[in-house]
Amino acid sequence: MKRILNILLMLMIAIGSSAQTAKQVLDKTAAALSNKGGVTANFTVTGKNIGSTSGRISVKGRMFQATTPQAIVWFNGKTQWTYMKSQQEVNISNPTEAQLQAINPYNFINIYKKGYSYTMKTVAAGYEVHLKATDKKRSIQEMYVTVNKTTYAPSQVKMRQGTKWTTIKISQLKKANISNASFTFPAKDYPNAEVVDLR
Repeated sequence: MKRILNILLMLMIAIGSSAQTAKQVLDKTAAALSNKGGVTANFTVTGKNIGSTSGRISVKGRMFQATTPQAIVWFNGKTQWTYMKSQQEVNISNPTEAQLQAINPYNFINIYKKGYSYTMKTVAAGYEVHLKATDKKRSIQEMYVTVNKTTYAPSQVKMRQGTKWTTIKISQLKKANISNASFTFPAKDYPNAEVVDLR
């Protein structure tokens, strides 16, 4: 009987030591996305306040460039250019954390380390990490990040701003070699665009 108890105790210790915390999973996800040359992926965004749209995104650190049927967005880490195709208009802004998250599904890797508490559960797709803001002033109060168990690539980010939820599904994540110039609006390619500076 004592031997059985010892085996059970050792098994429990082994299971406990191999279990990952939510923070460790997010750290591994951030590392998987931190390819020096950047990454590309397809995405679909849905939400009550924005409807639904799909597109392609390139990410390198805090910088990103996203293309949808309606618009193209460039963000160089500070300034964002949004080209509205139907109006041939470029809006220039310095976006907030919430605005960046709504456009860039990978922005959570820049904000999760500070101001959030974490819980995690195992789901069919891998891990689901639940982040809750510890500061009521954070624009994103709650997030669910679903991560692949093997590659640690995120497949879905669901976030709450106020009472509204936005879901971003991510697929075909690939490492790339993207130049920094790709994240700045190429004005020469859009000579007829009307520029609206909202900064």
